[in-house]
Amino acid sequence: MTTDTTTSHTTCPYCGVGCGVEVSVCDGRVQPVKGIDNHPANYGRLCVKGSALHETLDHDERLLTPLIHGEPASWDAALQTVADKMKQVIADHGPDAVAFYGSGQLLTEDYYVANKLMKGFIGSANTDTNSRLCMASAVVAHKRAFGSDTVPGCYEDLEAADLLVLVGSNTAWAHPIVYQRIAAAKAARPEMKIVVIDPRRTATCDIADLHLPIRPGSDTLLFNGLLRYLHNERATDEAFLQQHCEGWETTLDATQYDEPLAQTIGVTPSALAQFFYWFKETPRTVTVFSQGVNQSRDGSDKANAIINVHLATGRIGKPGACPFSITGQPNAMGGREVGGLANQLAAHMDFGDDDADRVQRFWQSPNIAKYPGLKAVELFQAVAEGRIKFLWIMSTNPLVSMPDADTVRTALQHCEMVVVSDCMRYTDTTAAADILLPAASWGEKNGTVTNSERRISRQRPFLNAPGEARPDWWIVSQVGQRLGFSNAFNYQHPADIFDEHARLSGFENHGQRDFDLSGLIGLSQTDYDAMLPVQWPVNAKYPQGRARFFDDGRFYTPNGKARLIPVRAQAPLSSSGDTLLLNTGRIRDHWHTMTRTGKSARLTQHSPEPYVDMHPIDAAQRGIIDGQIVALSNTQARSLLRVRITKDERQRPGELFAPMHWTSRYASRARVCTLIASDRDPHSGQPALKAGRVDVSPYPARYYGFLLSRRDIGPLPCDYWAYNRSADYHAYELADAGSADGLLQTLQRQFPGIEWLHVHDNAEQHYRLVGVEQGQLQCLLFTHRDHRVELGNRRWLLECFTSTSISDPERLALLAGRPREGSQDSGAIICSCFQVGETAIRQAIANGCDTTAALGKALKCGTNCGSCLPELTGLIETRCAITAESA
Repeated sequence: MTTDTTTSHTTCPYCGVGCGVEVSVCDGRVQPVKGIDNHPANYGRLCVKGSALHETLDHDERLLTPLIHGEPASWDAALQTVADKMKQVIADHGPDAVAFYGSGQLLTEDYYVANKLMKGFIGSANTDTNSRLCMASAVVAHKRAFGSDTVPGCYEDLEAADLLVLVGSNTAWAHPIVYQRIAAAKAARPEMKIVVIDPRRTATCDIADLHLPIRPGSDTLLFNGLLRYLHNERATDEAFLQQHCEGWETTLDATQYDEPLAQTIGVTPSALAQFFYWFKETPRTVTVFSQGVNQSRDGSDKANAIINVHLATGRIGKPGACPFSITGQPNAMGGREVGGLANQLAAHMDFGDDDADRVQRFWQSPNIAKYPGLKAVELFQAVAEGRIKFLWIMSTNPLVSMPDADTVRTALQHCEMVVVSDCMRYTDTTAAADILLPAASWGEKNGTVTNSERRISRQRPFLNAPGEARPDWWIVSQVGQRLGFSNAFNYQHPADIFDEHARLSGFENHGQRDFDLSGLIGLSQTDYDAMLPVQWPVNAKYPQGRARFFDDGRFYTPNGKARLIPVRAQAPLSSSGDTLLLNTGRIRDHWHTMTRTGKSARLTQHSPEPYVDMHPIDAAQRGIIDGQIVALSNTQARSLLRVRITKDERQRPGELFAPMHWTSRYASRARVCTLIASDRDPHSGQPALKAGRVDVSPYPARYYGFLLSRRDIGPLPCDYWAYNRSADYHAYELADAGSADGLLQTLQRQFPGIEWLHVHDNAEQHYRLVGVEQGQLQCLLFTHRDHRVELGNRRWLLECFTSTSISDPERLALLAGRPREGSQDSGAIICSCFQVGETAIRQAIANGCDTTAALGKALKCGTNCGSCLPELTGLIETRCAITAESA
């Protein structure tokens, strides 16, 4: 018997690291994916999310056909309806009444076509992207300092640095492969110093020589103080400042460094002095900054404060020395290249007579946008006010990710037409759409993405798109043709779009713009398909790409000099009265709004439900105990989350942390961005997603419990539920302030005619309900008034759904919640790759496995993607601390 196997090289669709992925399809089945050994971003490594990509490719809940007001329609009807509405709105209200909202999930070719249509042919710049929520402040800082949105360095600089400073970046969880590269460099050169600057003690701190738990919002104070210290210590590079920079004196005047600085920003004087001394003494320094810097009311100033110290010391454009903004999404950089942000034109050009005229001449367009459009928050406010009548949302879920997200939902309800292109049928945003257009997803899309180090990689298809799903570039092109722009949008293949993109980047460039792909003009489809990863620019001067910018001391300002930007530090943020400061972010095993990662049972086990981290002092003051459901509320919204009371210094008093991933599909009330106000950076428009203010109180649950079911039951009649799934079962965590009667009735309606086994104690709200049909387990519900009561061996109960028949003794065991022989629960899954639970890990540590290497040898945990290594280290340290106390 022969097998038909094809192997493709593509790029991971998750974070901005841009890892190369090898995918084999054997007889139509996608095999477990691997990292590409020679891909320069990851060299064969994949994090746990990347390793599970093949588990997320089923067509369950895919959007498979165009829908108009919920009814299936042909592509021709849907596209014509979209085009006709756009024509009518433009005719009646002008082009600024039309808006697009895109995503860093789009490929560069998709992005290019959408921006060309809006800015060059409709004539409005009201096209923004969820990258506004991610890296817009870094863009502003780059342009103010360098004259261009240029990331100066590359990943090799992270490994070459003698001092690596990570600011507002939980790299271990948000960019795991970058973290692994750093960890490997640290292991090879133990003298390398790593400093983590973050209000929380995150997993990234586990490899840090120094953690500075600064007060939220005090980054500018810290780096302004560092700049003044470096000046006082005569540690600046005067020659570099004189020859290649301007604005030094006025920038220095805006800084100060004195004794109270450590107290003001919330760190010890000795820790601050250590950091400043290491920075002064270490020429090869890289400062990595990410969302913790950008998602602030003054994110642009924070980023410029970081860049200022690098310019003042000449630490830019050199191996192991640069400021490094690391992006959150797989193609946030590609979107910036084609003008995805409302304040940009394509190919890193800006609004103004020269650039707008140049782009218009190249496109031969009738109506180029002449001024910036509305940034994300303002765009949705304009929808609410009725100024935008038509909105097209592509490949993103703003009703979960935007601040004050409930207000965004209300705004969409009043928009004359909302079009959503997505691969998934059921999201918070698709529920608000008038027209749904089925888009191709990862594995089906063909194009390019650009990672955080400016490296362009191919994303190649290895699956056929299901149903009537189509690439985003095709969808937008078809609308462009129906609007009367047939010649400009007559693309036949993404290679055609890439070639046009490359030609525009080189058009009248003459070395005046950083972004230049003129060396890739004229690629055939075969050459395009075979294109290897390369860092831009790619042109006559750099035919193989360029690893670092500014090594020649030349910047993209009018006089060729970098600009130091004077920034006045704002006061640190803090809790106020009874309110606490809410910080939102990402966790290890989930991505954005879980449309992919929520499909993988492996990925859902590490953090199966939404949670909030809380300091013990804050919890005690509010009568909250670990594991309860708590209510987070303010004037905007109310969320219900499981509380995790930190046992160490990982959470500062007065502050909370909650992940942003859970949607209305996966939890009843866990859209935490509904609690975030629309405060934003005045320069970048980036929302302050790290700084919500909330009240926290215990949720008065009458019962807690869990439900396991062979079928998806959908939303449940209880205040709190959180959902995850596998191929064999659907699981819900539950809590409610009322009785469980409504839930019991729902189950009886969902499973009519099956045999029910049950025990109950109304006084304790203790219910055990087991449903069996034709000898096979269908459903079980366990509840109790006290969330601390152990209701059963969860792992064994889940395994029962894989059994083809349940014997009479096993039925009694199901009601008991554990097998008759009493096997041990594996505990929380720590290693997702090899499904190793906390119980086995603790036992191995007790038996002498006192290093992560020893645990890996005994249990295999930590030996694949390495994402669990920080947690393994934490368990080892906890055991060692207990042993020391006992001694």
